[in-house]
Amino acid sequence: MNIAVYPGTFDPITNGHFDLIERGARMFDKVVVAVAESPGKRPSLDLDTRISLARKVCAELPNIEVVGFSSLLTTFMREQQANIILRGLRAMSDFEYELQLANMNRTQNPELESVFLTPALENSYISSTMVREIAKLGGDISLMVHSQVAQALYKHYNS
Repeated sequence: MNIAVYPGTFDPITNGHFDLIERGARMFDKVVVAVAESPGKRPSLDLDTRISLARKVCAELPNIEVVGFSSLLTTFMREQQANIILRGLRAMSDFEYELQLANMNRTQNPELESVFLTPALENSYISSTMVREIAKLGGDISLMVHSQVAQALYKHYNS
């Protein structure tokens, strides 16, 4: 079985993320969306909320599993019996960082392969950081995230 892991903070999960998840679901037998706890990044949404939102967004994809994790990615990959890391590249600026991560992961486990996908053009400008900022200021994020994610963000920032 070809199992890929798509790791990220998903703070929040965006249409760009979902685009890659949906395409990964067609490429691999199973895709594990690995929601990283990432306390160093100080996520705006807590881990349980990020997992719940990712599960709602991915609910119609049968070969997707959403799991939270707080370990080293290579440890998580071994636990999931996966050897493919799915990552997205929006711009050239992402490439250097992603290449560094891929090489670091391969150093930890030489069996791992990183597969990079670019988002659909209509999602190429979307980042979780921008979505959070727009939501905080009460702007329209409906074209960037699933409606349930938008509702959760508006509620989070207006509570």
